[in-house]
Amino acid sequence: MFLGIDLGTSELKVLLLDDRHRIVATLGEPLALQRPHPLWCEQHPADWWAATDRALCRLAQAQPAAMAAVQAVGLSGQMHGAVLLDAADGVLRPAILWNDGRSGAACAALEAAAPRLHAIAGNLAMPGFTAPKLLWVREHEPEVHARVRRVLLPKDWLRLQLCGESVSEMSDASGTLWLDVGRRAWSHELLAACGLGPGQMPRLVEGSEVSGRLMPGIAARWGLPAGVPVAGGGGDNAASAVGIGAVQPGQGFVSLGTSGVIFLVSDRFRPEPAAALHAFCHALPGVWHQMSVMLSAASTLRWATRLLGLPDEAALLDRVARLSPAQRAAAPIFLPYLGGERTPHNDPHAQGVLFGLGADHDAASVGWAVIEGVAFGLSDGWAAMGAATAGVTQLSLVGGGARSPLWAALIASALGVPLHTHEGGEAGAALGAARLAWLCAGGSPEAVCAAPPVSQRFEPDVDEQEALGRRYSRFRALYPALRGRFVR
Repeated sequence: MFLGIDLGTSELKVLLLDDRHRIVATLGEPLALQRPHPLWCEQHPADWWAATDRALCRLAQAQPAAMAAVQAVGLSGQMHGAVLLDAADGVLRPAILWNDGRSGAACAALEAAAPRLHAIAGNLAMPGFTAPKLLWVREHEPEVHARVRRVLLPKDWLRLQLCGESVSEMSDASGTLWLDVGRRAWSHELLAACGLGPGQMPRLVEGSEVSGRLMPGIAARWGLPAGVPVAGGGGDNAASAVGIGAVQPGQGFVSLGTSGVIFLVSDRFRPEPAAALHAFCHALPGVWHQMSVMLSAASTLRWATRLLGLPDEAALLDRVARLSPAQRAAAPIFLPYLGGERTPHNDPHAQGVLFGLGADHDAASVGWAVIEGVAFGLSDGWAAMGAATAGVTQLSLVGGGARSPLWAALIASALGVPLHTHEGGEAGAALGAARLAWLCAGGSPEAVCAAPPVSQRFEPDVDEQEALGRRYSRFRALYPALRGRFVR
């Protein structure tokens, strides 16, 4: 058995995988966000640990024999979050998360202080990344910044609790803006631009390497064997790619989670910062990837469901599915920028917009506008990838939103690329974390990283593409027209 632990934004998920690729068990614990000020988004690391303990105690009770057979543990998690620790590894303040937008001014300061940022880190300075968060803390909470002795990413803080060691890996470290992504090593130059040094960074390993071993008391509490190794693991998207077998150049996926991602594997470091694309290390040695990211994807459907007073997302999607083509064509246009946007706009101040509302619009019309707006946001990211998309003949679809065939078919038509879902694909990064654990226990990449069986295929619909094209033109015109009007 191999255990995957995925620290998401809204849920902590654990998964048991056997050596025949069978998911034996999976369960989750919810996590809450704190938004004390506009643009802020934080979580308390203690809540992550409490959720991990609850989940693994439940798993141990339900699957004692499987837990006793675990050979390795893998970690994945939300990227970019800043966990600030003092000299005794105490948490100095709530973690500032990936979707926190407060550090816009700090991004400009970082770009000025580190002229080679784009060449080294391969990315623009965006508020979501870790480095600008530290500059914000240095300016606004100097007493906290002065006490920082270690900066960890969310899943790596969990590793510290599990193993007692400060370790990160290449895919997650790529999202800090402190990594020399081409060399796969910390950049002293970029750290110095933030008033930090390499001694304040965790040790680096590859995602498939052993990073440490479970402390005896932790292993005993959860019914795990003593001395179980913990893999380096991966950032959530890199781990998801391992989970669905996207590990070779030209392979990739679309993720419909809290955020929306298009992920393409590359055999080399290919930075494209001008397009607001991300160029990161993969979770496996010698492989990189490009990624377009929109900050609000499946989360927009949750928002719309609450707004419209419906019991759940399925109820809203059921109404949407009954719309005629004419009703879809007459629906409002939705800009899905509920928390700012990354690719292609790099604008933390961008806001959500429902444009073209009329008295005849109902919940179904708004629901269609929302899922279509997310599809259009992904289309923007696909277009930004440019030449990297040449030769891509299909993409996997993962994340919670992948459960909707309606949404999957819509995105396939919007992108003009066939999509397919996989058995176990809803497990996402937790499955990838378990596979990385398998690799660190000695499994071969060819055997471990095979693509799971395909569940459903979605082909672009020519008629729908024509209708979407007309609406996409209106969508594309809205952001430039409104950019100067968003509240700052």
